[in-house]
Amino acid sequence: MQGRAHTDMWTANHKLASRFFGMAVDQEVSYLLGNGITFAEESTKKKLCPDFDQEVMDAARNAKIAGVSFGFWDVEHLRVFSLQEFVPLYDEENGALKAGIRFWQVDPDKPMRATLYEMDGFTEYFQPKNKDMEVMQAKRRYKRIVRTAAVGETEIYDGENYEGFPIVPLKNNRHCLSEICGKRNTIDALDLASSNMVNNVDEGNLIYWVLSNCNGMDDLDDAKFIERLKTTHVAHADGDDGAKVTPQTIEAPYDGTNTTIDMLKRKLYEDFQCFDAAAVSAGSQTATAIKASYVPLDLKTDKFESEVTRFIVEILRLAGIDDTPSYTRNQIINKAEETQSLLMAAQYYDDEYITKKLLTINGDIDQYEDMMKRKAAEDIDRFTGGNEQENEPEVTANAETGRGASANG
Repeated sequence: MQGRAHTDMWTANHKLASRFFGMAVDQEVSYLLGNGITFAEESTKKKLCPDFDQEVMDAARNAKIAGVSFGFWDVEHLRVFSLQEFVPLYDEENGALKAGIRFWQVDPDKPMRATLYEMDGFTEYFQPKNKDMEVMQAKRRYKRIVRTAAVGETEIYDGENYEGFPIVPLKNNRHCLSEICGKRNTIDALDLASSNMVNNVDEGNLIYWVLSNCNGMDDLDDAKFIERLKTTHVAHADGDDGAKVTPQTIEAPYDGTNTTIDMLKRKLYEDFQCFDAAAVSAGSQTATAIKASYVPLDLKTDKFESEVTRFIVEILRLAGIDDTPSYTRNQIINKAEETQSLLMAAQYYDDEYITKKLLTINGDIDQYEDMMKRKAAEDIDRFTGGNEQENEPEVTANAETGRGASANG
């Protein structure tokens, strides 16, 4: 053992990593975009790709993690690039995004692929293993148009570009900083405290040994003694004058460690401006108390919402759509109190507002259109008595005159 590295196979060495950062990111993205994106014009959603909402959520999540992400409007589809795969090239004069390179590799044994995006088109490259980068597809325009010639039905390929650069950045903030900036040390401290707690539990109470009359054991002998004790759970000590081994126990500071962990978690909730669902669900909270708990998250989300709106509006412009997005934030509410407050003020609102509000409180707002159709059908059925034909006069044909005559005269 002496003079060479020795691996400790017995001491507990758990290393826990919290998911607080991921939880904070998912919470804010879901809070803002979890209920989908709404547009002023109903036709806007039909003009966009079916998974537009999900792609925007992915872009928002990447922006929170890395500080910025990128959306590429590819004719009829939104593609999201993370900062790990896309290198932006900004204008030195005004800082506008003018070009960029996306690179990826499916497998280490597969060729490296790259695409250079520019204002006037894009060029595709590939790099086989241990070889130089080669052009796979020469520069072509973003929109490809297929025309058929009148003679011979020959297909002619043509294309055109967008009015602006078709890749739009989504920034987490003005400086494109990750959400974890300024909070990493607190997360590391929480991981360390949690790991120490688990290590102490794994080893039981901290035990040290008092060796008496063991003929002057040195550090190497002590190490052999501890290793033998951990493997065989039997203490051996040699001495001429009655060697004695006495275990002493030091209780792990569980209470102090738990207090430290709780303090670090509260600090992270404050630093990330998160909503603490556990604190709210611990008791019966009033609607006012619940709304107050959302204030820090609302303040942070307001800033990010402006960046998301700027991103979506620019994507809509590339798609030739003039519209503005809106969002319904996903909040926990006291349903009973909210419903009671609405019913008390029902005399001041019309039926449509009350119906929508009640459905929103119960999370069923997507059923509003179907409910209105069923209600209209019930009103018609009630007005006609359930059979529209019973109120119509019976008409018989007069073969001689060709005129209809009522059966009731």
